[in-house]
Amino acid sequence: MSDSSVNLVSREFKADPFPFYARLRAEQPVCRVDIGLAPGIREAWLVTRYDDVVMVLKDPRFAKNRENAAKKPWLPDFVKPLERNMLDLDEPDHCRLRTLVHKAFTPAMVEKLQPRIQGIADHLLDAVEAKGSMDLVQDYALPLPLTVIVELLGIPSEDLDRFHGWSKAALRPPTRAMPSIWAWMRYLRLLFRDLRVTPREGLMTALVQVEESGDRLSEEELLAMAVLLIIAGHETTVNLIASGTLALLEHPAEMNRLRGNPELIGSAVEELLRFVNPLETATMRFALEDATVGGTTIPRGALVLAVLASANRDEKQFDHPDELDLTRQNNRHVAFGQGAHFCLGAPLARLEGQIAINTVLRRLPKLQLAVPVKSLKWRATPVLRGLEALPVKF
Repeated sequence: MSDSSVNLVSREFKADPFPFYARLRAEQPVCRVDIGLAPGIREAWLVTRYDDVVMVLKDPRFAKNRENAAKKPWLPDFVKPLERNMLDLDEPDHCRLRTLVHKAFTPAMVEKLQPRIQGIADHLLDAVEAKGSMDLVQDYALPLPLTVIVELLGIPSEDLDRFHGWSKAALRPPTRAMPSIWAWMRYLRLLFRDLRVTPREGLMTALVQVEESGDRLSEEELLAMAVLLIIAGHETTVNLIASGTLALLEHPAEMNRLRGNPELIGSAVEELLRFVNPLETATMRFALEDATVGGTTIPRGALVLAVLASANRDEKQFDHPDELDLTRQNNRHVAFGQGAHFCLGAPLARLEGQIAINTVLRRLPKLQLAVPVKSLKWRATPVLRGLEALPVKF
């Protein structure tokens, strides 16, 4: 069976995908859908139940590297280096690349960034406080994690806006993304050349110079790593901060509960991750062989999407899954994935979300939506789930 009745990347679907996923969990937990997600791919298999999603994320039969499961489509030469990113590789390549960067994202290293993240949050709110209104995405949720990741990498701060433009463009359908990707590749190659001659503080210089047991990153691997760290380092956190704030505005009792008890922020961010799902589906996996999931056989070479947004609302895993409960116990959400590809930046995303949301609630006690909820536009992008804009007044 397949379902072609819904456009999974439309703004309308993104606004509230949860009833559709609830129906799939009940009636068709593994479902083939029409989707133009990547060159040469016209359909995907959605896996929607919590236990099945966790299994797919951990099962080596579902490969990240498309080459291991099916023939790859033609791509322009300048794009090919991006296929060497650790997110799209299997072992041993994935582990080798992850080892080279994981130290920068350990909880201990991330905790050292706390004063700087707080400073950025306060600076951004200082700039808008007197106006009494802002677009919470463009004025706050976006620049905060983007500034953090650009500084962490050691990229010149004056290039911040260009990097966001390239990052946003790279998430579009491939044909529309190509010009931006070309410009981004050219910029990074020149940056690497400069860093080899004139090293500066930051993770990019460390990666250019890295040597781990005699290992080095090739130019292609450097390009792929830089692009991945920038996109993954801010896009989902933007969604966590903005969609999380929207969820609180729609649940004023929970918002007031957190405002009166800011120490609840750790538990609150975990619940917001489960509830709003900044990453709607895990990134692409491909079946290495015919594989049966939830009683349905997925054919070899097929694209498989583990739907995190569905798993996180599975009634068999969570009590009252469609309710927002900032003190939810046993919240084993899968917002950061599972298994070998568990999100490397999870400690950083958690800290940024905690600081950003608590700071807004503390400094803007009269925060409210400036437009009707139904008028909000959601981004029409695959994999991610986030708002184009969030107009608020205070």
